[in-house]
Amino acid sequence: MIEYLVIAGMSGAGRSTAAAALEDAGWYVIDNMPPSLLAGVDSALGQIDSGQQRVAVVVGRGGGGQVADVLPALDVLAERGYRVRVLYLDAPQDVLVRRYEGTRRRHPIAGTGVEEAVADERRLLEPVRNRADVVLDTGQLNVNQLRTRVLSLFGQQDGEGLHTSVVSFGYKHGLPLDADLVFDCRFLPNPNWVEELRPFTGLDAPVRAYVLQQKETTRFLDQLDELLGTLLPAFEAEGKSYLTVAMGCTGGRHRSVVLAEELATRLAARGARPIVSHRDLDR
Repeated sequence: MIEYLVIAGMSGAGRSTAAAALEDAGWYVIDNMPPSLLAGVDSALGQIDSGQQRVAVVVGRGGGGQVADVLPALDVLAERGYRVRVLYLDAPQDVLVRRYEGTRRRHPIAGTGVEEAVADERRLLEPVRNRADVVLDTGQLNVNQLRTRVLSLFGQQDGEGLHTSVVSFGYKHGLPLDADLVFDCRFLPNPNWVEELRPFTGLDAPVRAYVLQQKETTRFLDQLDELLGTLLPAFEAEGKSYLTVAMGCTGGRHRSVVLAEELATRLAARGARPIVSHRDLDR
């Protein structure tokens, strides 16, 4: 069955990077398609290459002015029996403004200034955001991290099961807004205050041993494992396609990294195939 992934979102949030990552992963990418033509993409594709099974379509480079055409087109494609998903890329207002001011490019929505244009675009795109299967916050991600995140979600062709991601982060760098479940690891002793451990990260054996030897760690992981053992099949039964579990500590380099890796191991033992990423490991 052909599956379509519609890439939408805010200007400056990373649609080009996401499209390039998917193209490298074998998706057939159609860039800057007018939303009014989206419903006919299957016919157009048949004239180009009928062998394509995964097609990513980037929409909205005009700034969201034709957003009214996107949602009906999604319904049409779904009614034809295709699997249709929406990836929506977003970022905080100040990040988008800073990105546009840095490139000196004109925002696709005319306005008195960049801030007003970004706000208008966000309002216009709200219905598409509400329809999205995955809303990905790119505000704290660099280009390589965004590529990794997109590929973890859509890089593998492995059926329609629940795609699970585990992300570590630092609270001082902000919450990952695309997370479904967030767990605070700051109740554990902080390796950052142990002088010989400070230079290491949670991927290094000394930090891992220090965190896992805390009696609270095992109890926390056991209870979290049990909770997710209940939630994962329930989410899947309700038709949820993607689940992101975020583990946070102060800086995102020690405790949350260890627990994210350990949680992923436990989820794998339950039959899941979680993708692990560490957002703030190199900060």
